[in-house]
Amino acid sequence: MKGLHFESRGQGPLLLLVHGWAMHGGIFAPLVEALAGSFRVLSVDLPGHGLSRASTLPLQVERLADALADLLVAHEPAPGAAPAWVAGWSLGGLIALALAARHPQRVRGLVMLAASPRFVAASDWSMGMDPAVFAAFGAELDRDFAGTLDRFLMLEAQGSIPLRETLRFLRDAVHERGGPTPEALHAGLDLLHSADLRPLLPSLAVPSLWLAGRRDRLVGPGAMQAAAALAPKSRLQVFEHAGHAPFLTEPVAVAAAITAFAAEAPP
Repeated sequence: MKGLHFESRGQGPLLLLVHGWAMHGGIFAPLVEALAGSFRVLSVDLPGHGLSRASTLPLQVERLADALADLLVAHEPAPGAAPAWVAGWSLGGLIALALAARHPQRVRGLVMLAASPRFVAASDWSMGMDPAVFAAFGAELDRDFAGTLDRFLMLEAQGSIPLRETLRFLRDAVHERGGPTPEALHAGLDLLHSADLRPLLPSLAVPSLWLAGRRDRLVGPGAMQAAAALAPKSRLQVFEHAGHAPFLTEPVAVAAAITAFAAEAPP
């Protein structure tokens, strides 16, 4: 679909997983393993990432939301089937949120995994990443591609228990499918820097579940609580011993939260 690589596993209601900056759909392997008994899980590689490195689709929120809506239509088990569940991690949360807002007829519920509608702090959003720190990543990316990428992975792993195993998994995973292109990384940073999807939340038509890591150094639970409060039919759950990737350190618990959320939603 528009040059995007995706993988499907399991049986049941359709669940789309959207990964974060620099990664690919394979990062969700532990979570997919835990979810495959309850859902048909689609995990996608975003443009310039993983096996979608050659995709010409721009890394833009609206364009990606529309492309993923087409992907969901193509994988409906039958005409008129129930809409899909959509979960996005970090940068992928922005895309998942846009998908739910732009195509509510295709989405039954939204899961935000360590994700916020605005990643970088602003005058009216103090809970985002420091703009100066964020800008340094972009400036350093061209000078030290590998080192800058690794520093971001360390930020993602910080606070996770166990830390070393999480960092090792992230380091192995980022290159598992060839590594992201420099162009995709810059485009992703531009997206994270400029996107502000808070205006979409008050009119969000689908229920949303916000899963936060208490020890997250990139998208803290305070930011997610504030964002969830803007959306109707929302619920926040915090994993006390998790960092920015709770689905890696607590995949069974995260899967249980998603499964319960889906089970409680009205038909």
